[in-house]
Amino acid sequence: MSKPAYRTSRNVAYSAKYHLVWCPKYRRRVLVGAVETRLCEIIRQVCAEHDAEIIGLEIMPDHVHLLVEVDPSFGIARLLRLMKGRSSRILRTEFPHLRRLPTLWTNSWFCSTVGGAPLEVVKRYVESQKVA
Repeated sequence: MSKPAYRTSRNVAYSAKYHLVWCPKYRRRVLVGAVETRLCEIIRQVCAEHDAEIIGLEIMPDHVHLLVEVDPSFGIARLLRLMKGRSSRILRTEFPHLRRLPTLWTNSWFCSTVGGAPLEVVKRYVESQKVA
């Protein structure tokens, strides 16, 4: 079994991978064609600016799936807020038909951590530290 690849920043070494899902307001099927392409560019740009590594990105007509690794001291919520804010502002400017929605994105989102050892293995490791 291979060890996970750790990334480092100024003060932290980490392996923090997250699966994120978020939707347009009213789950409208508006993420198609040129909107989908432009959204992908914006997400990649924001992630690059904040040293977040995109592992997987899939844009469906009514929701976005993103698998990303981000510095935990920067924060996944902060990264998502930046992606949603910038994409809403740019997409609603460039695509007037999106202005009919009160906002582009819902406030809700899904986040799940991914990878690493199973919980039971980590728990045994932590518990065994005192005896070792």
